[in-house]
Amino acid sequence: MIGASPAVFAVVFVALYVAHEVGDHWVQTSGQALGKGAAGWPGRWACMRHVATLTATKLITLGLALMVLDLALSPWAVAAGLAVDAASHYWADRRVTLAALAERVGKGEFVRLGDGVAAPAGTGAYALDQSWHIAFLFVAALISCIGGAA
Repeated sequence: MIGASPAVFAVVFVALYVAHEVGDHWVQTSGQALGKGAAGWPGRWACMRHVATLTATKLITLGLALMVLDLALSPWAVAAGLAVDAASHYWADRRVTLAALAERVGKGEFVRLGDGVAAPAGTGAYALDQSWHIAFLFVAALISCIGGAA
């Protein structure tokens, strides 16, 4: 067996999902949310700060779940999973990248739905952003379980 049990995977995924929701909506500052898509270094720095606090939130949440439930994972696998998740989150949150991908795969009309100023969480861009993140939470959870507790 190369990974943890399905139950351990479920715990890891749920912990990462909860941390994502908290980190992406409560921990992220307004400056990060408004600035992370900006051009140049100001946007890059805002996005990096957001991803750093988001990843810290995920590490703390996952650590608490593993501690309370007395589960063990390889620290290297968890680090790799969180690194993949952080990189994918940064890539998507620069905004132009995910919008360009949406255009390329025929989702351009959907990505432009809604008023990002009046209701930023009610737009097509937001829905595609969140589904991208959740897909990579799944990948991160799988990676984190490699060589983990049975």
